[in-house]
Amino acid sequence: MIAVSGGKDSHYQVHVMKEEMGMNPLLVTVEDMFPMTEAGKHNIRNISERFGCDIISLKPSIEAIKKSMRYCFERYGKPTYLIDRYIYSYPLWMAKNFNIPLLVYGENVGNEYSSEEESPSAKNQINNGVASGITKDELIHYAGIDKRQLIYFDAPELDGVEPIYLSYFIKWNSYQNYLYAKNNGFHDLTHEWDRTMNVDNHDQVDSRIYWIHPWMKYPKFGHTFATDYCSRMIRYGMMTREEALEKIKREKELDPVVVREFCEFLGYKEWEFWRIVDKFYNRDLFKWEGEEWILQD
Repeated sequence: MIAVSGGKDSHYQVHVMKEEMGMNPLLVTVEDMFPMTEAGKHNIRNISERFGCDIISLKPSIEAIKKSMRYCFERYGKPTYLIDRYIYSYPLWMAKNFNIPLLVYGENVGNEYSSEEESPSAKNQINNGVASGITKDELIHYAGIDKRQLIYFDAPELDGVEPIYLSYFIKWNSYQNYLYAKNNGFHDLTHEWDRTMNVDNHDQVDSRIYWIHPWMKYPKFGHTFATDYCSRMIRYGMMTREEALEKIKREKELDPVVVREFCEFLGYKEWEFWRIVDKFYNRDLFKWEGEEWILQD
């Protein structure tokens, strides 16, 4: 069984297991319930058609998603917390329910995006910073979510289930994965959406609203996904540091389309959205000058 999205890395992951290893994976995915891009709609269908795989998809309660997003955004600046939690917990439940002993994730995000040591085991993935720190009881008591809507929140006991990272066993290069996926029907955002805060058009292409989550690293830490992407390109030997510094100048510019869809989905006025974001600017990194936050040297 494989935990997937319809993304470029998932296309390559399924290729390795199905066509190189001769396995017959069952694909498991979690939908964020946001309006999808045309590329996102195409890619999740393409991965099934191209490789002949079945897909089990969790469509969480939209009511629960909206309640958790408002609470986690306003309190922690982490609007997609519940969705990210399900991405890690739901495949574990499906592996257990179907008595499937092997659960395969693509890359170890702790290693791919930071300095965490590479490991073959994904057992501790659910405890990383993306999907930990906010308890189920907190969402029930403070976000007002019915506990019956959170049955997949906690991970099950993993007796007989071994979750692993494929990236530990094969060389992982997200850009090469993109080239492979593109040659096998994957669509990027060319001619659909030129994102102002990105330096690529092929990472995280499924929906626009989700992009609030990675962008929120900017007010908190002074960088966002553009820096993550360029850092990987430097690591792969595909970009110099000087080239990267020039590219990441765009990353502070949160795309207005993302803001508009986010506010429409949750019922915020756009000025309310920006007042909430203001709370999370790190005063050690930013200074309010004129009418905007300026990142200090």
